[in-house]
Amino acid sequence: MRKFALLAAVAAAAVATPAAAEDESGEFRAEVRGGVIWVEDFSEATLGAAVGYDFDLGETAFAGVELSGDKILVEGADVLIGTTARLGLKVGDEGKLFATGGYDFTLDDDGGDAWHLGAGYHHKLGESLYLGAEYRHYFDDFVDVDAVNAVVGLTF
Repeated sequence: MRKFALLAAVAAAAVATPAAAEDESGEFRAEVRGGVIWVEDFSEATLGAAVGYDFDLGETAFAGVELSGDKILVEGADVLIGTTARLGLKVGDEGKLFATGGYDFTLDDDGGDAWHLGAGYHHKLGESLYLGAEYRHYFDDFVDVDAVNAVVGLTF
């Protein structure tokens, strides 16, 4: 019975995926990003990846959700897992200008949790490739933390 249920789930996903990709109400996206995070006088490089979905809200607006993982490139730093919502405006046929907000956490119990707000811009370079830049401010209990990232992504 389990094999049948698994086969049915895989078949349903195979049928639904092309339909979702052709749906004009939004698009899936996957991206890699790199940048700098800084706290007062200390700065360090970061590297991360994200997957998300943007919902079309008409000719000029969109809303999206995202799941991300970012790593400060210093020994001992944990991966920061982020859940983010975004709301934005379409700029022409290729651009997206947006504000973000969300919550970040580590899988350890070391107090790496923080809320964030930010803004960004993504610009398509063809059918699915896009480049972008994003800024985030993290609301930590003890210090102000800021990050800027360059983004390369694909839409589906």
